[in-house]
Amino acid sequence: MIVLSTLIEALAQILHMIISIYIWVVIIGALITWVNPDPYNPIVQILRRLTEPAYAFVRRYIPTMIGGIDLAPIIIIIGLQFIDLFAVKLLFSLANAF
Repeated sequence: MIVLSTLIEALAQILHMIISIYIWVVIIGALITWVNPDPYNPIVQILRRLTEPAYAFVRRYIPTMIGGIDLAPIIIIIGLQFIDLFAVKLLFSLANAF
């Protein structure tokens, strides 16, 4: 049982790290739009490829433009924080139950 418990804890920790990294990608992507970057810059292209699918998903269901400000990054960060708090803690609790 200790192997299963350790496996679940490892999965929870990896999920937490992935969510944290993606939150930083969203933050950096949102900040970089304020300076009107070169669209041919490889870093800008990578950030857009990583964030635009999530933005499009949120924009499909929720109007995010309010007063010229796009709230999609904030909604995504709140959603990711919820998943992090809920799913990761649930996995840790499950691992401790074994």
